[in-house]
Amino acid sequence: MVKKPFEGVKVVQLCWAGVGVYILNYLSHYGATTIRVETATRPDPVRLFAPYAPTNKEGEPVGLERSAFFSITHTAPEYGISLNFKQPEAIDIFKKLVAWADVVGEGFPTGVMDKLGLDYEGLKEVNPEIIMMRTCGYGHTGPMADQPGFGSILTAVTMMDTIVGWPDRAPVPPSTYYTDQLSPMYASLAIMAALDYRRRTGKGQYIDHAQIEAGLNYMTPLILDYQVNSRELALKGNKSDHAAPHGVYPCQGNDRWVAIAVMTDDEWQSFMQVIGSPDWARDSRFATAAGRVENSDELDRMVEAWTINLPPEQVMTRLQEAGVGAGVVADARDLDKDPQLNHYNFYRELDHPYMGKLRYYHPDPVKLSAVETVVQRPVLLGEHTDYICKEILGMSPDEIDRLRQKGVFD
Repeated sequence: MVKKPFEGVKVVQLCWAGVGVYILNYLSHYGATTIRVETATRPDPVRLFAPYAPTNKEGEPVGLERSAFFSITHTAPEYGISLNFKQPEAIDIFKKLVAWADVVGEGFPTGVMDKLGLDYEGLKEVNPEIIMMRTCGYGHTGPMADQPGFGSILTAVTMMDTIVGWPDRAPVPPSTYYTDQLSPMYASLAIMAALDYRRRTGKGQYIDHAQIEAGLNYMTPLILDYQVNSRELALKGNKSDHAAPHGVYPCQGNDRWVAIAVMTDDEWQSFMQVIGSPDWARDSRFATAAGRVENSDELDRMVEAWTINLPPEQVMTRLQEAGVGAGVVADARDLDKDPQLNHYNFYRELDHPYMGKLRYYHPDPVKLSAVETVVQRPVLLGEHTDYICKEILGMSPDEIDRLRQKGVFD
């Protein structure tokens, strides 16, 4: 049997919401043994996110275990333990997990772990070779370190909200949690580098991951433009400074659209042929890219008059065959039926004990030729508490029962 890339790596995952979970999922999907530490007294907020499966198999609502949103974003293989950190014995159990682990990841605001004595210095006392990855909105030092950061806010502070929208309207966030999708790539790579460093030197690492910096890496052209030219980007909807037609156009059907981008004069000639070379397309104002950009409002109206009579799939196919960039503005139904995604086994159907069968999406946008990504339904809150305490930490059944009665396992 082929060994998975991170097989043998042991991870304690003390993250919640998005970024920290996604970071460590890269390791878990490819073989790392991961223990997820949660608490019912303050559950992961994503466990409360809609949409919900309305009932369990017996017909009764099931609180923290029926969020479909949580379900599809937490498909990494892992064990789950529930610890109430208000109990000193819970801290002791966590430290035993640290002694067992290679990597500890946490995603709380600055100060939460420190107050419990579980910052990097505290963890090193338990396991000198530990790798600790801490992720938060602004990093764990500096004037904003103590501010909580969520993706909906970080898109604003990283300028992403200022580049999406129209000149006569307020900015529009590109996606509520866009930085949550960008940040994990940087931190997961840092963990891999730290694992390699420890393999070579026997020394651990402390990784301070600031999500604001990860997001700003995607905005550097705008920052440089301001620094060099004192120029800020002006909102212009779907328009381009150097190409037209360039936008999203209505099509036949209920709320159906197609994106079109004509980037060169040759593509313009091909576009004209596809739409039947109407008289207006041969207007001298549209003969050059500069002219098409200058007259883009009128040009968009002409393009819409053509697209509105056709389904978006037909517009896309005809333009693509002519070498012109075009794509259906997909909705969830389109993606569910997408032949390319289904060819790549993007969706995996798994059975959930409270929500029945759900289609989960493939977590990683790459395929390794030697090993397959492992996907499982999300771990239930504290699902493997007894197994972890007994089989991994070597605790006796009597001790486990005593701690449970005391409220250590909430």
